[in-house]
Amino acid sequence: MSNALQAVQSQIAGAAHSGMANHAVSPRRKKIALAIAGIADLVQLGFFPAFAEGVLSIPDDVLDIIVTIALFITLGFKWRILAALVVELVPGVALFPSWTAVVLSVPTTDKPKALPPAIIDVE
Repeated sequence: MSNALQAVQSQIAGAAHSGMANHAVSPRRKKIALAIAGIADLVQLGFFPAFAEGVLSIPDDVLDIIVTIALFITLGFKWRILAALVVELVPGVALFPSWTAVVLSVPTTDKPKALPPAIIDVE
């Protein structure tokens, strides 16, 4: 009977992680994307007066488009990257490291931890 429970348990765990696997990227790609996002956020913070106007700032628009394209190339198409682009166009939001926060929210393809065996005594 415990084999049947373990089979059901592994099916449930597999189903729970399959949805996340469709959006996951390799740890290497995530590190590259994190470097891109971190540099972009540092540039926006370092040159804040040029980037403070949001959508009205040409340098900010150019940087945001370049970062968006670079992240699409690195991570693939993700709706959260487009959402971050919209947030970056709001004046004053360049103070918040939104590119870095978005990249940190992308799941990686690390294998999920196995569930412990069921401790159910069925008699």
